[in-house]
Amino acid sequence: MADWRPMLIRRNDGFPRIMGVLNLTPDSFHEKSRLNSIESAVSRAIEMVEEGADWIDIGGESTRPGAAPVDTEEEIERVIPVIIAIRQALPDTCISIDTRRASVAKQALEAGADMVNDVSALSDSQMAELIVQSGCPICLMHMQGTPENMQNNPSYQDVVDDVRDSLGKASSTLTDMGVDPSMIIADPGIGFGKTLEHNLSLLGSGRDVIPNEEMSLLWGVSRKSMFSRLLGRESTDDRLAGSLGVAARAKDKGVDIIRVHDVAEHADLFAAMGALR
Repeated sequence: MADWRPMLIRRNDGFPRIMGVLNLTPDSFHEKSRLNSIESAVSRAIEMVEEGADWIDIGGESTRPGAAPVDTEEEIERVIPVIIAIRQALPDTCISIDTRRASVAKQALEAGADMVNDVSALSDSQMAELIVQSGCPICLMHMQGTPENMQNNPSYQDVVDDVRDSLGKASSTLTDMGVDPSMIIADPGIGFGKTLEHNLSLLGSGRDVIPNEEMSLLWGVSRKSMFSRLLGRESTDDRLAGSLGVAARAKDKGVDIIRVHDVAEHADLFAAMGALR
């Protein structure tokens, strides 16, 4: 099993750990990230590790705006064989399961995953107990509503305060059950029930959005729709430069993990920035 504890916090040079996205869905928003076989998934995972990924984040349900839910059994059929195969091919690589369902997370952990990336921050009432029983880390992501309706006029009194409060309630559920705050990662959920202005406020706030300073911070901004409004880039193929521009601020904002489609480019960015400093 991978030694995941050092991978929950940023590198010694202050740059974030890189989490590579592995989509096992036919409808993920970035078409080029979609994989449809165990062989292609394992090949891409090996490639991402060689490019510099610290984590491989495996998901079997698209949570893009407007996405319909996937049947639990179908999600399990998509992710579990891939997790088993990647664990065999990469025994020392950290694997996270991107899911909203405790039943999927449980099987993923049993198959070799190290962490749960819960994109709905404990909306499944069984998820907290699973985390306590397994002793694994968890990423709590904020989402207003569901993927089907989250972009229908999202609103907040103060987006940073509201997201922090929401993540605080979820994380308190875990800490009240004995989970150490250092085992919890906070993700403000860029693009998940937010306008461009909300997203920019959350990114600008950095670690201020974290409800407990012992927790880690994750950003997931890669190729998202905010770059359509911000830069006029309608196609996800044209959003790499914007993604790298945001990633360039990650160190100064205290980000511990950055979730990306393009591992090599982000690794090069951090290497070049580190050399200049």
